[in-house]
This record gives sequence, structure tokens and C-alpha cells, in this order.
Amino acid sequence: MQYRTDIKSGNRLSILGFGCMRFPKGIAGTDMRKADELVMRSIEGGVNFFDTAWMYSGNEEALGTILEKNRVREKVKITTKLPLVLVKDPDDFDRYFEQSLQRLKTDYIDYYLLHMITDMDLWAKLKGWGIEGWIAQKKKAGQIRQLGFSYHGNHDEFMKLLDDYDWEACMIQYNYFDENFQAGVKGLRRAAKTMPVFIMEPLLGGKLATDLPKNAINIFKKANWNLSPAGWALNWLWNQQEVTVLLSGMNNMAQLEENIGLAKLAEAGMQGEREQKVYRQALDVIKQKYKVRCTGCNYCMPCPKGVNIPGCFSAYNTLHAIGLKTGMQQFITSTGLISERSGSPSQCTKCGKCEALCPQQIPIVECLGRVERRMEPLWLKLIGVCARAFLGRKRKKANA
Repeated sequence: MQYRTDIKSGNRLSILGFGCMRFPKGIAGTDMRKADELVMRSIEGGVNFFDTAWMYSGNEEALGTILEKNRVREKVKITTKLPLVLVKDPDDFDRYFEQSLQRLKTDYIDYYLLHMITDMDLWAKLKGWGIEGWIAQKKKAGQIRQLGFSYHGNHDEFMKLLDDYDWEACMIQYNYFDENFQAGVKGLRRAAKTMPVFIMEPLLGGKLATDLPKNAINIFKKANWNLSPAGWALNWLWNQQEVTVLLSGMNNMAQLEENIGLAKLAEAGMQGEREQKVYRQALDVIKQKYKVRCTGCNYCMPCPKGVNIPGCFSAYNTLHAIGLKTGMQQFITSTGLISERSGSPSQCTKCGKCEALCPQQIPIVECLGRVERRMEPLWLKLIGVCARAFLGRKRKKANA
């Protein structure tokens, strides 16, 4: 495993971090046996950075249980986050922080991030509530070792945030598809001068690994048959010395082993013009296919009307990138179109709640309209209506 130094604290961090949000799922939440195996194998392979958040349902509890059971808490650095979208007043700072400590079964957090800061207005409101004093108290008590933020806003606001507080870490979305999105490469380089930078969505919610157009996959294979599309995406990040840790949501052993193997060999500056040309060629293909920049982060959920927003967009992109049959199969399955409770875009009432929460700043309502027109024609809507009516009558009869 390769390591890079947090220039703020001196911590030696594995360049591969474990993004726990995508722990393998079981019937009743996290599949603890599989998650335990993944966490312990990653530690054995040199991973010492684990990222979770209060907002990831059941996630902190799962990670805390695994670390306590195997007595490895002191071997790793934990990152978790204050759920700003739920904070209504200053009392919530302590409430959510204490809950995270209890769930993680620890008495301190290595990197505590303000989750999903979008602009200076939000930061100003938090300062007005006294968050700087609260942070100082927690740091003095040793409960927060390093304080940072995860960012989901535009480039200019990111730069302003960097200058307004003595941050000790930041987390940004960054990959070869999103080089100039949100904080972007300029934000990365600016932040890296004074703090460690952690990368989320290195594979754009998995899309740069498994959902690429065939022509893009062929471009990567032709350049290096021994490197998967995921490997190309991760190496693009590790090639940049400003990237301290990239987070990968590894939910099976094959992904973990591949990523550990890549992280053993990765170095800043390992790629040259030949490799950069490959990325440019693949991007030309990808950008022609994807229609909505959704990463499947689920921040927009739950929808008040039950619309499966990420599922709709994923199916829509699949239809354009891979084909009609695969896209429609994914759409019908993911939206439950012929189930009793449909999550299709036709259920949208245009309330706009989702757009206020979207880190990608996607015009969700407009995009859902496009998905509905393309993927939910009248005949399919009628099938869905009939199926729901039939299932509803069947349920009432069973309950009678």
C-alpha cells in the first residue's frame, strides 16, 4: 500500500480509502459477515482510512461494530460527518455528534466533516449559531482530531470557504469525467496547499467502472489490456500528487483486491501524455452518451411521492449508453413500475424538494420530465395502472 502524508496533522494515510456507504446489503440492512470480511481484508492490505456519515443509514453502527469486535479501532482513521441538512439549531451539533460516537463505539473522531456544505451562506449561518466555538471545545476535549467539510457547490464558493476558516481537511467530488465540476482541478490544487484532500465519487457512482459505452471500454482495453476501466479511473486520480486519499465504495472482495493491487503500484506522476490522450478519447465517447450527471448518491431521497429519482436517471443513462432493452429493463425494475407502489417519474408533482438537496445541482424536475417522455409512454403507463389496481385488489382481498 502506498501512503501520503496529511500535511496538516502529519497523519500517514493510505491512498486508498474505504467508502463505507456502499457496504454489501443483506435482508435487514448491512450484511455484517461480508462487511466484516471486507473491512478486515482491507486493513490487512494496508488501508487505514474509513469514511462514513450519520446520514448513511446503519453505516456508522456497522463500522463501529466491526472495528470493536476485531479490536482494530486504533489502527485506522475514521471520518464521519455532521448532517447539516438535518441541523435546525445549535443544540443539534451535540445531538448528532454524540450519536455518531455511540454508533461508532469510539470516544473520538479522527476527521469530522461538516456534511454537504454548498456555499458561504450556509457556513455563515453555522457561524452565527456558534459552530466555531463548539468545534474548539470538541478539539480541546480530544473528541475531534481534525475538522473539515465535504463540498457540493460551485467553484467560486469553494475558494471562498477555503479562505474563511483554518480547515484541516476537505472532501470533494472529482474524477476524470468531473475534472472541472464543483471544486474542480483548480479547487483541488488550491486546497492541497494547506490541507489533505479526500476524493469522493472517483468512479462517478460506479458508472466509470461498469456502465461505460462499449467504445469507451475498447479504448481503454486497447491501450492496456491488463487495466480495467475502474483501474484507469483510479490511476488518473493517484497520478495527481494533490490527491491525498480516494474513497472507493468496495462492496465485494474482487473490487477490494483489484483496488489494493492498484494502490500498491500507484505513484504521483506515473502517467504521461500517452495515458492522457486515452482519457480524452474515452471522454469524447462517454459525453456523447450520458444525459444526466446523477451519481446515485441518494441525497435527493426519499421523494415525498415515492419517485426513485436515482433509479430513473440510471436507467435513462443506461438506455443511451448501452441500449434500449437494457435501459428499459432497468427502468421497470428500479421504479417498480408494475408494482403496487410505483416509483416512476410520472408520480412527480414538481415540488422541488429534491433539487434543494442535490449535490450535483441537477435540474431534477426537468430531467424527470425527459425520462418520463422517453421511458414511460402511454401504453406502459396503462400497464402500470392496471398492475397496481390488480395488486391493490389482491391485497385488500387477502386482508379481508
